[in-house]
Amino acid sequence: MGFSQGGQGQGARILVASNRGPVSYDVQKDGTLQARRGGGGLVSGLSAIGPDTDAVWVCAALGDGDREAVRRTGGALPQEDTGDQRVRMLDIPPEVYADAYNGIANSVLWFVHHMLYQTPLEPVFDTEFRTRWAAYESYNAAFARALADEAAEGAAVLVQDYHLALVPGLLRALRPDLRIGHFSHTPWAPVDYFRLLPDDVAEQLLKGILGADRAAFLTHRWADAFTACCEEILGGTGGTRIGVHGLGADAGFLRERSHRADVEERMTALREQIGTAPDGGPRRTVVRVDRTELSKNIVRGLLAYRDLLERYPEWRGRVVHIAFAYPSRQDLAVYREYTEEVSRVAGEINGAYGTEGWTPVVLHVKDDFARSLAAYRLADVALVNPVRDGMNLVAKEIPVVSDHGCVLVLSREAGAFEELGEHSLTVNPYDVTATADALHRGLSTPDAERAERTKHLAAAATALPPDRWFLDQLRALDD
Repeated sequence: MGFSQGGQGQGARILVASNRGPVSYDVQKDGTLQARRGGGGLVSGLSAIGPDTDAVWVCAALGDGDREAVRRTGGALPQEDTGDQRVRMLDIPPEVYADAYNGIANSVLWFVHHMLYQTPLEPVFDTEFRTRWAAYESYNAAFARALADEAAEGAAVLVQDYHLALVPGLLRALRPDLRIGHFSHTPWAPVDYFRLLPDDVAEQLLKGILGADRAAFLTHRWADAFTACCEEILGGTGGTRIGVHGLGADAGFLRERSHRADVEERMTALREQIGTAPDGGPRRTVVRVDRTELSKNIVRGLLAYRDLLERYPEWRGRVVHIAFAYPSRQDLAVYREYTEEVSRVAGEINGAYGTEGWTPVVLHVKDDFARSLAAYRLADVALVNPVRDGMNLVAKEIPVVSDHGCVLVLSREAGAFEELGEHSLTVNPYDVTATADALHRGLSTPDAERAERTKHLAAAATALPPDRWFLDQLRALDD
């Protein structure tokens, strides 16, 4: 198949490419399409460049509603659906998308960068893997072709994440005039773990990203790991520059959104679930908000809370663990099993320690952003203990909106540790006993110290808000 370069003359000056776009569609019973807008750093970032800038967002159709929207529009989505952003959505064949997204991106690359494999049994790179890898190549090639078509001469292209690791190299071959950046939102695996991948695949991934003028990461640790892999496998990073942009929380949005009426309603409901301590005073809260993603370490967090209740019995009846574990990637069996284990352990704790007037763990599994913000505001201790995380924005968001200040118990394996570690209680995410001790210390922290910690955490968490994070990458491509 040939590659069109028809966009060179009059195309967009700024392009963003990501698996998920700013809007998704559902087909209603009457056949109409209902658009649902998303949020996040890219949405905020693109809005920062202003409505008069010629920009386009290239993304994939994720489901049947998206594919129907592409069929009806040709892929150029109506701007009333996208918040006035130009969006080109790609209808990649469903079987190709499934193999690329679930078969490679989420089941291989995510596992490598988060070091999640049980290596006595996995990974197994066989003929089935090679079929899926071919789909990943096709998926990336579709994005490269679309970007080449849409880009003006010398345009800036920001390619996002592990789903599209091959795009910079493919796009460079098609359009050497473009300024290309790649940003990794995940950790990057250390050399020895990265080399679990077949040698040719590891080399292909690195060369794909090195097709960019600039490869950027959330922390210096992940940037250094990428550089080390390039040096070990390829002999260096060639002419590609390496950068770090620690995406921060959007303080203005979070503070305004967290005081709307629906959040106040959720706070009232949560306070009723929390109840009061036996002495009539308020109960303390340990808050976590996560997807049931394997790397988030929710089960060990629950085990640490159980250990707290066992070894520090003075907290029985005086603390509640508000645990929001929103199901993630339930089309993969290992994620369904993990979600079931989270519910099982939470129920076990409630059965062992709960009383008529006290439910030790308040577990919610239905995603509700307003309820998450309500929990943020109520947090005395925030538990963020991933086994490995590119950044973890929850660690940054809770201190920004906490009403009375909170202590952050933070895994040293979270990217956010680079910025927030100084004012957090640091834990080894595998050490349940030490995490329980940190929870006890956090719950015992005097109000004045908790407020002081929160002030420093909030300042660090908002140092690079999404609009600046995005614009800084654009400026760096010009340097």
